[in-house]
Amino acid sequence: MKILVVKYRFIGDTILSIPFLRNLRRAYPEAQIDMLVSPGSGEILEDCPYINHLIYFDTTRKYKYEKSKEAKKSFWHYVSLIKQEKYDKAYILKRSLSSALLCFLSGIKERIGFSSEFRDFLLTKSVKYEQNKHESLCYLDVLTTDNIKADDYYMENWISDETSNRVKVLFEANNIPANRRKAVVNVTATNDKKVWDINNFAKVIEYLSDEKDIQVIYLGAENDREIYENIPYKKEIKIKPLNLCGALDLHDALAVLKEVDFIIGNDTGNLHMASAVGTKSIGLFGPMSVEKWKPLGDNIIIKSNRDCVPCNLKKKCKNYKACMNDISVEQVIEAVDSLVNNLKINQ
Repeated sequence: MKILVVKYRFIGDTILSIPFLRNLRRAYPEAQIDMLVSPGSGEILEDCPYINHLIYFDTTRKYKYEKSKEAKKSFWHYVSLIKQEKYDKAYILKRSLSSALLCFLSGIKERIGFSSEFRDFLLTKSVKYEQNKHESLCYLDVLTTDNIKADDYYMENWISDETSNRVKVLFEANNIPANRRKAVVNVTATNDKKVWDINNFAKVIEYLSDEKDIQVIYLGAENDREIYENIPYKKEIKIKPLNLCGALDLHDALAVLKEVDFIIGNDTGNLHMASAVGTKSIGLFGPMSVEKWKPLGDNIIIKSNRDCVPCNLKKKCKNYKACMNDISVEQVIEAVDSLVNNLKINQ
């Protein structure tokens, strides 16, 4: 049995497929399971024991976090490539019309996915995509519609000892004491409408450093580095943040998230990466559904109570980013205090 799983694009969406992959592997322990992923996000699954091979789907660089040293390829290149592999079955977690068309044109006999984008005619089995259900559970719906039992949906990920040791050496090289609390602060997002005001983040970072003696760390792509370097602090903060934007691959970033005590950030993939390694988060949510996109686990979510929330970015906002602006610095600081008071130092 040869199976292809199709889920390319964002890091958060990709990492939320882990429960699906685990349950799929349990159902097909001897099968060859390959996965079509995007460069810049698919690497998060390179050590996943439930997959045999990753195939990097690289036809566009629409988003700033999509990167590859290879030349872009056409849609038809992947039709030909997948057709040669002669897959017996495809699970299409991607909801686009083009992803279903890709599997149809590639001659995969069984094609199971969501009945979105008017693509039912391209699928052999389909399931309704639930807008108010967590994304990871929606992926499991694709399995259950194929009569495969989904027994669990916890998050996990895999960090080698080599990677973990490399991050510890990095902390030592930057004079971060082992017994100092550490926190990742994520001020960026793929969509600006999900970004909390940078001046508010500055106040929170000052509080973490000066009042809580916490080492702040920044994770992101190289094109995020300048944003972090120009955070408008009102004063010189006691503990200088460590800016690792562009300095790490996803494996190292995952290891950093494992080593820190918590993360504060916008609704991005970093929250889901932290969840996968058991690190607590304070997530700041605006237009997107918390019920669908919150990081799995016992985390703190701060959001607006406006009637228009969530809009899921489907409507033009009459009051630009009002839902993000509703979140106050005081709310985030209160969440920090609550979290820190119940944490053991991660060392």
